[in-house]
Amino acid sequence: MEDLLNLAMLICASVGSMAFGILAAYGILRVGFALMRPRARTVAMKAQPEAARVS
Repeated sequence: MEDLLNLAMLICASVGSMAFGILAAYGILRVGFALMRPRARTVAMKAQPEAARVS
């Protein structure tokens, strides 16, 4: 019975370790790609009023 408990704990630990590794890699890649993305520049254009055209 103790062997089955040890096997179950080993399986749970390996699945948890694999899930943590996948989530950590996902987070690292997400941060890396976010840093590589070009920054959106705020365009400060002055609004010039135009006369409305009536046709």
